[in-house]
Amino acid sequence: MEILFEIMRNNFLITLVYIYMKSLTRVFILILGASAALFFLTGFFGGSYSPEQPIAFSHKIHAGNYQMNCLYCHTSADRSPSAGIPSVQKCMGCHKITAADKPEVKKIHEYWNKKEPIPWVRVYKNPDFVYFSHRMHIKSGFGCQVCHGKVEKMSRVRKVSSLKMGWCVKCHKANDASRDCLVCHK
Repeated sequence: MEILFEIMRNNFLITLVYIYMKSLTRVFILILGASAALFFLTGFFGGSYSPEQPIAFSHKIHAGNYQMNCLYCHTSADRSPSAGIPSVQKCMGCHKITAADKPEVKKIHEYWNKKEPIPWVRVYKNPDFVYFSHRMHIKSGFGCQVCHGKVEKMSRVRKVSSLKMGWCVKCHKANDASRDCLVCHK
């Protein structure tokens, strides 16, 4: 009888351990799934990096509401590898008078008066071994939105594409562009 109780107790303990381990596995899978979903939803793989900028510049107002062409501010995009960031002088061209009483525009005036550039935080950056030319893409007829998303709808610019090799190669394939390594790699 004692042996029977010992066997039953051991079976009971084994059953409890089994149920506990099964529950832990479910919890682990649930946590893993939630983490994966969080990474994808937050754009961890290339999506929603949106740094705070020194001035809360709204592309939604400028490119959206006022329909300003990207090239008005990013003047070198159609003639250089880099799109360029607008100078304080470019901003003051309009904001010397326009919306001069707004707090964010007053910040532009402060940089202008101190003769300092606005320290914008870069949103997109390719590795040093990658050569990318805005000029070639614009001359090929690609709008800024292809890579940068619907900037004209963004109050605060966010990264919408990873610009990783696979992403670029997929676009090059879809548009019958060169996939020669030396086109993009130095």
